[in-house]
Amino acid sequence: MRTFRQHFKQILAFFLFIATFSSYNLAFAETAETANIHHAQNSIDWPGVYYGFLPCDDCKGIKSTLALNKNNSYLLITQNVGQSKRDIVEKGKFTSGDKSNTLVLTSRDGSTTRQYFVGENMLIQLDNNGNRISGKLADRYILRRSDVTESPQSHSSH
Repeated sequence: MRTFRQHFKQILAFFLFIATFSSYNLAFAETAETANIHHAQNSIDWPGVYYGFLPCDDCKGIKSTLALNKNNSYLLITQNVGQSKRDIVEKGKFTSGDKSNTLVLTSRDGSTTRQYFVGENMLIQLDNNGNRISGKLADRYILRRSDVTESPQSHSSH
């Protein structure tokens, strides 16, 4: 019985040691070179869930929910309002774009790529060339982060 207690205490001490030191974040010194590098993925603004109602040519609009995960995966749920109540689900990976503060989303099957500009608590959809969309509906190509919007939009209710 005494051996079991000693063994148990050693295991408990080991786990407490690991738990104590795993909660500390190591700080690394930044060089002038690394401090000036700023792109979408090292910005603290990009992870989260974003909502928006994007323009559509043949429906009332596209209700969109985009979840960006820290492991560079994403989940996009869209619904063409007024055309179908069916949700379209797309999963994939994303990377930093060629331009500063942009993300490129690529679906799992590689058939779709989307580009977004990362702003403060928002994503702005870009055209296929990575440029901001212009015109009278340009301000409607914005997805806002969920913890900033007052009430998240649900895809199941209309």
